[in-house]
Amino acid sequence: MVIDRSSTIASDYAYCEKIIKRHSKSFYYAFSNLPKDKARAVYAIYAFCRTADDSVDENNTSGLQLIALDRLTDELNHFAKGQEVDHPLWRALRDVFNRFDMDLQPFYEQLTGQRMDIHFMSPSNLSSLETYSKYVAGSVGKMLLPIIASNAKTDLNRVAEDLGIAMQLTNILRDVGEDYRDKGRIYLPQEEMERYKYSEVFLSEGQITKNFVAMWEYLAKRAENLYDNFTQHIGEFDEDSRFPVLSSAHVYQGILNSVRKSGYDCFNQKNYVSAVEMAKLVARASM
Repeated sequence: MVIDRSSTIASDYAYCEKIIKRHSKSFYYAFSNLPKDKARAVYAIYAFCRTADDSVDENNTSGLQLIALDRLTDELNHFAKGQEVDHPLWRALRDVFNRFDMDLQPFYEQLTGQRMDIHFMSPSNLSSLETYSKYVAGSVGKMLLPIIASNAKTDLNRVAEDLGIAMQLTNILRDVGEDYRDKGRIYLPQEEMERYKYSEVFLSEGQITKNFVAMWEYLAKRAENLYDNFTQHIGEFDEDSRFPVLSSAHVYQGILNSVRKSGYDCFNQKNYVSAVEMAKLVARASM
């Protein structure tokens, strides 16, 4: 019996594409415009990151989370040896590694970030928050680099990392109330909360004080500086990848303005970029 390998790999990528479409429509919207081989590679990488997330999110205790994460780490170790598990995700990733000059290290960094999440402690300062963000989100940017900046003449790892950190800071600034209410977590740096005299009591009550706004803006400006640094290097990315990558960055950065327009209410509502605003931001990326 002859196995149609092209049909099998197509179904493997379709499996990964379903995952990104289900969990991140905006990310899918941006990267589906890439050439087919690059778009499929992004889908596979996203599916890996989603699997890592689910190892933590779908288990109720740290013990079960660690077991699931250890299993995924073991599968990655087998993949590194060319002995991957016979599963759509790993078959798709093998095809990605065969097509592009991939680096395994960011995949391990992503798993390190998930372990940091399991053993979560509120960050003491902005530096420790950015270290956490580097692992959970900056690693994703570095995974994508060989696909979207395959001809780069300079090392763009720090640039890709900056974009991931900016996006993670954006998530944190959007979800202040939800993270505290649903997860009992405070991602705002303790040092900044003390500096701006904003206590956990105020946070638990969802108080949007002048001090809260000042602290929020301080962190938002840091994220915006990282977005700007990334944008300055967009010309070093592959020409066919610049528009979707920049679109994704602009749309994500737009979340910060959505929070501002809501009067900084990141406690009682989910702030997002509207379809109309998204279209404007995407159009801006094409200029």
